[in-house]
Amino acid sequence: MHLLIILISLVILNQASRLTITNAVKVSDITQLGKTAVGFSLLAFSTSLPELSVAFVAAFTGEAAISVGNVLGSNIVNICLVVGLAALIISLRHRSPSVSVIPSFAKEELGSLHFGLFVSSVIPLSLVYIAEASWLVGLILILIFVLYSYKLSKIRIPLEEGSVPEDEKKKLRRYTSFTFLGVVGIILSAYFLVESAVAVAEFAQIPRTLIGATIIAFGTSLPELTVSLKAFLKGHSALALGNIIGSSFVNITIILGITLYVPLLIGSPLTMNMLVFQDLVIFSLIVNLFFWYFLSMGKLSWREGAIFLFLYLLFLASTLGLIQSRQQTT
Repeated sequence: MHLLIILISLVILNQASRLTITNAVKVSDITQLGKTAVGFSLLAFSTSLPELSVAFVAAFTGEAAISVGNVLGSNIVNICLVVGLAALIISLRHRSPSVSVIPSFAKEELGSLHFGLFVSSVIPLSLVYIAEASWLVGLILILIFVLYSYKLSKIRIPLEEGSVPEDEKKKLRRYTSFTFLGVVGIILSAYFLVESAVAVAEFAQIPRTLIGATIIAFGTSLPELTVSLKAFLKGHSALALGNIIGSSFVNITIILGITLYVPLLIGSPLTMNMLVFQDLVIFSLIVNLFFWYFLSMGKLSWREGAIFLFLYLLFLASTLGLIQSRQQTT
């Protein structure tokens, strides 16, 4: 039964991601926000809903450390796994080792990507430096998200093909609704996929720590993986890169902000010791620096993809090694 659920979930995941990408491109054309901006805002926030749900649950149950670890780990998975796989698959599809998944960006779009990487690198590093994060830090992070989202909504990028027909403009609400509907389908199918995969893994007597570090961590990044990979394969690289970097920005600002601020609202303010996450922060910073360099060079072929996949395997190996060492000490 669980294997059947996995199969059905994969089918729904594929169809829902196709629905999401198709309508997100139409929203981009009608609003003239640009594919990068739509990916950075609309898709990034939507596909980060699993991390957002983890943040709320963790805040109300006093397990904020789980949400912080999930946020940092998801950012690493989003960049290393999604971009790495996309670069390799597209190179194989075109049978050209030099083909790059980085499109030509408008100045405003490239600025959004660089700012997203800057924020998702500097904020965690700063929090480790000050060692402790309180509700005030959470409030500042939420404000950063709100202010930059407002600024992004004011930027318009002219269409190369000309103006959008009036009958298409009238369908904006419909296309936006279908985009959200596709994301909901992705999240629900990803949930059932992960739950059934965990059940199969437990039936095969795989340790729960291994399940948590692999299937669960991968599961919360599954929406970003399916949407971005589908966008890359359909030729909408700007949309995919906006979603990936936008998700990192959303995770570090609004989701981490909620994790730190919500406990104050329920009468249980906390002060998080960020030194516990030092290894995750350093690894995330290394990944972001690689991504920043590849974006600046305008090249992301199979070689760069292989580097990202190697970094992901290194992250996975170090995470599993850390879990095993803690088990031995306890």
